[in-house]
Amino acid sequence: MTPSELAAATQRALPEMIEDLRTLVELETPSNNKRLLDAGLAAISDWIDERLGEPDGTERHDCGEYGDVLALTYRGTAPGTVLLLCHYDTVWPAGTLAEWPFEVVDGRACGPGVFDMKTGIVQAVWSVRLLRELGLPHPSVRLLLTGDEEIGSLASRRHIERLSEDVLATLVFEASLDGAVKTSRKGVGLFDVTAYGVESHAGLDPFAGASAIHALAEVIPHIAALGSAERGTTVNVGLISGGTGRNVVAARASCGIDVRIAEPAEMERIDAALHALTPSDPQVRLAVTGEWNRPPMVPDDGSRRLYKQARAVAAEHGWVLEETAVGGASDGNFVAGLGRPVLDGLGALGSGAHARHEHTVLAPVPARTALTVGLLRALAVADPETA
Repeated sequence: MTPSELAAATQRALPEMIEDLRTLVELETPSNNKRLLDAGLAAISDWIDERLGEPDGTERHDCGEYGDVLALTYRGTAPGTVLLLCHYDTVWPAGTLAEWPFEVVDGRACGPGVFDMKTGIVQAVWSVRLLRELGLPHPSVRLLLTGDEEIGSLASRRHIERLSEDVLATLVFEASLDGAVKTSRKGVGLFDVTAYGVESHAGLDPFAGASAIHALAEVIPHIAALGSAERGTTVNVGLISGGTGRNVVAARASCGIDVRIAEPAEMERIDAALHALTPSDPQVRLAVTGEWNRPPMVPDDGSRRLYKQARAVAAEHGWVLEETAVGGASDGNFVAGLGRPVLDGLGALGSGAHARHEHTVLAPVPARTALTVGLLRALAVADPETA
C-alpha cells in the first residue's frame, strides 16, 4: 500500500473518528472520581471491542481509589510487541460537561479532555483498526489505558514499567506541540518543607516563642535559588500556609514546591540542598517530605532511532515531523527513565490543555493516524538496532 492510499484510508475514517471522539469526551472521567472512572473505562472497553474485536489478551488491575489500569493485546503479523500508552482520566470535575458540551466548530472539536488526551486514544485505536483492515504487517500491539496520569500515576506507574519491559517501543498518545513529537520532557519533583516552631502570645510573651512562619520565610529564598537556567532546572514555591492567628507566634508553617529538571543528576543536588536547609533560630525544626514523581525523559540511542523512523514515515507522506522538548511530564517519563525506547506526543494537534479553550484541530487527525500506522508497519520490518 502506498502512502497516498493510506492517507486516503485515514481520511475516509475521519467522520467515524469524530463520532468516536464525541463518545469518549461525553464520558466524564475526572481523576478523583472512582465511580465515573469505572463507568468510563467500562464504556471505553466496550467501544474498543466494537472497533477492534475481542483482544488476544486482557489485563485489568484494580487500583483502589484511583482509576483502574486496562491492558489489551492484539496479536500482530510480525515479531515483537509495541506498547501504545494512553490515559483516560482528565482534570475536569464531574458536571463540567453539562455547561461545556462536546461540539465541533470551525474544524475544531471542543470539550473537557478532548485534547488531553481523548483524541489520542481515538487515534491509537484507529491506527490498530486500519492496520488490521488494510492487511498491513505489524508487530503485536499492547494498548495500555491508565486512569491516574493527571494526579501523578501513583497506582499505574508499576504497571507502566512492567508492561513496557518487553516491547520494541512505547508510543505515547499525549498531544503534540504544534505537530512536533516530544522526545524530551522534564522530570518532576513534588516536595513540602514544614517548619515547626514554638507557639506563644505575640503581645504578652513574644520572646517565649519561635515563629515557624518567620523561619520558613527565611529559607524560601534559598529554595527558589536552587533553580538553574543553565541546567534546565526550575523551582517554584507554589503553596504556603501556616499560623493560627495574627497575634500568635506560629508553631507550624509549610510550603509546597514544584521542581522540574532536565538532567537526572539534578535529583541528587536538589535532594541534598533541601535536606540541608537550616533556619537561624535553633528552636525551629525543618522537615522535608515528598518525592520525585517522574524522572526526566532524556532520549537515548533507542529513542533517537524511533524518532528517526517516525520522521521517515512522515516524509513519505510529504511532511516534516519535528521534535521538541517540553517542561511538562507524562507517563512516557517512566519508560524513558528505565532506558527503553519511547516516542511521545503522537496525539492531537490543538491547544488549551487543562483550560476552557481546550480543543483539537480535526484536519490533521487523519495524517497523525497514518503516521502511527506507518510507524507500526516500519517496526514490523526494521531492525531496531540499525534503523
